[in-house]
Amino acid sequence: MPAQATDARRAAVLGSPIAHSLSPVLHRAAYQELGLEGWTYDRFEVDEAGLPGFFEALGPEWAGLSLTMPLKRAVIPLLDEISDTAASVDAVNTVVRTADGRSIGDNTDIPGMVAALREHGIDKVDAAAVLGAGATASSALAALSRICPGEIAVYVRSEARAAEMRQWAERLDVTVRIADWADAEQALHAPLVISTTPAGVTDTLARSVPERPAALFDVLYDPWPTDLAARWSAYGGAVVSGLDLLVHQAVLQVEQMTGRAPAPLDAMRKAGERALVAR
Repeated sequence: MPAQATDARRAAVLGSPIAHSLSPVLHRAAYQELGLEGWTYDRFEVDEAGLPGFFEALGPEWAGLSLTMPLKRAVIPLLDEISDTAASVDAVNTVVRTADGRSIGDNTDIPGMVAALREHGIDKVDAAAVLGAGATASSALAALSRICPGEIAVYVRSEARAAEMRQWAERLDVTVRIADWADAEQALHAPLVISTTPAGVTDTLARSVPERPAALFDVLYDPWPTDLAARWSAYGGAVVSGLDLLVHQAVLQVEQMTGRAPAPLDAMRKAGERALVAR
């Protein structure tokens, strides 16, 4: 269990690069709303080589850590325990420090995706499509394993990525059809499309959005909206943004690190929106 939420405690997000991270904005907004005056949340530029030393220096005042790339897998050997959710994709984005100094790893990206979709009225879909095959795509498959009993088409650029997605599909027990990126326009007709690609990659697909699109989950949030999301929304389709994901996964982190629930979703989202406008 986390230490008492009334204690003066520290938390932070680690990664490289890290200057762009909105996590401090979200977590600090939560602390203010919850009245946790003694809590602080910072960001630290830490790469894989520097991670073990950072962990060794953690004192009893530390309540938890958020982890972004490239640390989500590198952190696993440093932990005392990881959740089944984190183990399912070999990725930890949340570390909770217990009162006795143990470090417990979890993955809030996966339930965060499910919660973000649910907030937009998407509880279950018969089929889905995933654009991209990187680390976020494996989390997308894990999230879809909870809400999509049908086929998931994954659009990839290389056979190496295709092989990775087949491995994740087998591990997560989902039905995946690998498709070539050249045919990505076909993905836009799925009941749910999850775009996991970097900024700009899906811009050329915007002109192919069908007249009556279903639902799009674009994991980007800056810049926003993407060309694909803007066209999707203009045609009346449901759009879930990367900020939705970021806030929902941060809500779960705050609850785990502080022991206080529910975390203030609305206050955290508004803080994130204000920060993005100010950029």
